[in-house]
Amino acid sequence: MLQVPYLNLEAIHKPIRDELNGAYRGVMERQWFIGGEADKTFETTFAAYCGTDYCVGTGNGLDAIRLILLAYGIGVGDEVIVPANTFIATVLAITYVGATPVFVDANPDTYLIDVGKIEEKITARTKALIAVHLYGRAVDMQPIRKLAKRYSFKVIEDAAQAHGAKYHGEMAGKLGDAAAFSFYPGKNLGALGDAGAVVTDDAELAARVRAYGNYGSYEKYDHVYRGCNSRLDELQAAFLSVKLHYLDRWNEERRRIAETYAAQIKNGKIILPRMPENREEHVFHIYPVLVDGREDFITYLRDNGVGVNIHYPTPIMKQKAYEEYCGEAERYPVTNRICAQEVSLPLYPGMTEEQIDWVIACVNRYEKKI
Repeated sequence: MLQVPYLNLEAIHKPIRDELNGAYRGVMERQWFIGGEADKTFETTFAAYCGTDYCVGTGNGLDAIRLILLAYGIGVGDEVIVPANTFIATVLAITYVGATPVFVDANPDTYLIDVGKIEEKITARTKALIAVHLYGRAVDMQPIRKLAKRYSFKVIEDAAQAHGAKYHGEMAGKLGDAAAFSFYPGKNLGALGDAGAVVTDDAELAARVRAYGNYGSYEKYDHVYRGCNSRLDELQAAFLSVKLHYLDRWNEERRRIAETYAAQIKNGKIILPRMPENREEHVFHIYPVLVDGREDFITYLRDNGVGVNIHYPTPIMKQKAYEEYCGEAERYPVTNRICAQEVSLPLYPGMTEEQIDWVIACVNRYEKKI
């Protein structure tokens, strides 16, 4: 029986191992581990890749969102609109700064924030909206930009799963006032540990983000803000610079696998994600399918050597950490359905044709137990 892991980082890293080892040796030879040459190089090249003027490295993706909110002065008494269907980090960043998350249900076709339901959630306290490009698919940003202009709030992209995704020809990271990226190892552009970044065209915001992440300091021992320690270290920056050269190639491979799944999976019990009209816009960090009674499906696939994952099994409003929102959980039926039925199929650069065919064959053979 063929084995297909949900994710195989070895398949991604093995072909470029010599380059990664070279990046490591370069940092070790310089013996400069924070805020050095590798960090500056990556920040410059990643900003150029996203089409933005500035990039500020951070310790992780959660910190990247939190530092943007802090730098905008968003806090107690303010509201931030956020999709109900997202990873908890998006909401943690909001509550960490003392602001209040205001949830919007998901679009049933894209599983992203339903832009048609945003305006009804805007109040005088709305200071920002976080557009989460979930699964590697860019949010429909034009109506959000119009609302932001009309009601004067900031648009922040959570691009943690969307490295290289595009919207009408513009890169994720260039679509709002500022964007947060995660470089967690499993991301399309992943470090070999935790790492993140903020990108923006706003020079003042970039400077404040850097200061907040450097103990609230623009200059050593002169602390302007009550900041934190969240910086991109030299080793991760060096690894990311190597991997950035391959990102577009890897994303193209992800699209090809997703298109193969879309064309060849034929099982009426499995709902496939709707493919975008413009294939260049989606980078398929995750390939989510919906299955009624997914535990049986997951067991069946694992018994046949196919690894799967779930993104995400429990809505944020039903998490104990946010139990104060439990009473409103049923207001988000699309999100509840996604959380109850979503299964992520294997999809990563380096999958063999045999593995892809095996996943398709297994999914097509699946029959729900009665």
